[in-house]
Amino acid sequence: MICVIATIEIADGRRENFLAEFRKIVPTVRAETGCVEYAPMIDVETSIGSQAPSRTDVVTVVEKWVSVEALEAHLIAPHMIAYRKAVKDMVKGSTLRILRDV
Repeated sequence: MICVIATIEIADGRRENFLAEFRKIVPTVRAETGCVEYAPMIDVETSIGSQAPSRTDVVTVVEKWVSVEALEAHLIAPHMIAYRKAVKDMVKGSTLRILRDV
């Protein structure tokens, strides 16, 4: 199994618009072959001292897939291509961290 942490930096003040678009694809992605978990997350402010500062224009997507091949198929799925077109003006940048269990 692999875990993907996608950090998406959103244009100022556009996070709710982005999340509205993102939520449209969640059920379809969760139904994909090999998808174990797929969820958008936002920072929570706490009083925990070691926590990094809260980011108001970032969405973190936590994903789990049965394999890299399942993730690769997801990335080229038609609904993902359409989603990326729908949000391209809202996204300033993104990074992926792909991890495996040990």
